[in-house]
Amino acid sequence: AHDTFFMKDPENCTFVPEDYYEIVKQTHENGGGFGSIGYGCNFKRAESFKNILRTHTTAVSAQMLYKLAHQEGGFKPKKYFSVDRVFRNEAMDATHLCEFHQVEGLVADYDLNLGHLIGTIKTFFEKIGITQLRFKPAYNPYTEPSMEIFGYHPELKKWTEIGNSGMFRPEMLLPMGLPPNVRVIAWGLSLERPTMIKYKIENIRDLFGHKADLLKQRNAPIAR
Repeated sequence: AHDTFFMKDPENCTFVPEDYYEIVKQTHENGGGFGSIGYGCNFKRAESFKNILRTHTTAVSAQMLYKLAHQEGGFKPKKYFSVDRVFRNEAMDATHLCEFHQVEGLVADYDLNLGHLIGTIKTFFEKIGITQLRFKPAYNPYTEPSMEIFGYHPELKKWTEIGNSGMFRPEMLLPMGLPPNVRVIAWGLSLERPTMIKYKIENIRDLFGHKADLLKQRNAPIAR
């Protein structure tokens, strides 16, 4: 789990769809009848209502999928993309920031598989000139299978994690009301780290944050 910033004001959210909340609660505790055994935990309402600064934009993706399942006319295949700010309470160094941007994408369609996901990610990075990629099996509580994505940084001379990806688990999608044969491939990519690789920037703090040279950024090709 990511180290998280909790909010003081407002400390808690004020509304969720109660019927959906109850399904999510049961899914966590015992699988909810969706083919999972759940986590065997006590799903606490007070804990789930706490507001945090999001550590990734998947929270927004989940909301969009819920709306997609309940739209007028029923489910239709859809693609969603976003670039937005995320926050993590971790030590800063050459490749880590407490505040950065995530490029999120997902495709919801019938009978998608892992090959579609790998092909989409490879094509995306090839378009911006990053061809040295590695995929590493990973664990995410909401996707299975899951993969971390690494790109080779020629200046740092090391493989750098540039994203995470996976296929949303059935016990996440089915409680939303999506059809059983709908699959969702999704990825969350750092904006700053691929930029470091493409433009050979050695320290992420030179690119974004209070140490960044704004005049240098304004005159750089990336800004134009």
